[in-house]
Amino acid sequence: MKKPTRLGMGLSALMGDAPAPSAPQAGPPRNLPIASIEPGPFQPRMEPDREALQELAASITEHGILQPLLVRPKPGAAGRYQIIGGERRWRAAQIAKLHDVPVVIRDFDDRMAMAAGLVENLQREDLNAIEEAEGFARLIEQFGLNQESLARAVGKSRSHIANTLRLLNLPPAIREHLRAGRLSAGHARALLGAEEPEKLATQILTRGLSVRQAEAMAAAQPKNPDQRRSNTKDSDTLALERRLLERLGLQVAIKHFGKGGQVTISYNDLDQLDGLIRLLMPED
Repeated sequence: MKKPTRLGMGLSALMGDAPAPSAPQAGPPRNLPIASIEPGPFQPRMEPDREALQELAASITEHGILQPLLVRPKPGAAGRYQIIGGERRWRAAQIAKLHDVPVVIRDFDDRMAMAAGLVENLQREDLNAIEEAEGFARLIEQFGLNQESLARAVGKSRSHIANTLRLLNLPPAIREHLRAGRLSAGHARALLGAEEPEKLATQILTRGLSVRQAEAMAAAQPKNPDQRRSNTKDSDTLALERRLLERLGLQVAIKHFGKGGQVTISYNDLDQLDGLIRLLMPED
């Protein structure tokens, strides 16, 4: 079953009291020649991944286009249409050598077309974290939204909006890793709290660290030069802490007091605590 669209709800949230056109007002889908359609000027996505397009084209060849494209008449050009939502399907249909595609036509002005394109893309599930963050930032800038109203517009929680927007504070090299899928959003959020995020990102990539390991390593990094100088632990103790961190995925601190000492394991949430308990107390 095709999930009902949230596009109308999102546009209503963006436009305040102004009514957003709903699907019934747009009329049923119809077919248009591919050659009469072109990408819209407000498309927020980057260049589509070629491999993913090939996979989508193969699916279209097998099953057809299951969800119509959303288009508007091109201003000043009779018989031409601009894509508001569905550019990947349009490109994949060309690879599949289709001559026409199903569309829903809506008579949007520039402001509504931009809002619809952004909302439609942000409601998709295949955006990477940076594409999503850039889309959120563009909606905030173009429409003067706060995070709460943006959350209503795109059907996300306010905390998701806030956490995603924070990713734009990462260095450009890390954002590129996110865009390319080499790092996950969870890794990126761990890097936000790191003193040396690029150095930690390199360790994550070369050693294949999990998100929890990355969080623990970020928490273990000294936060300032004075803290680094005050660290008087010997190299053997530091090496053991690192090994335990990698093994447990949690920050571990070892302190010596004469012949005895103390081992402290820190966790960030109850899920991490449960994981530690399962590791230390395996079921019989």
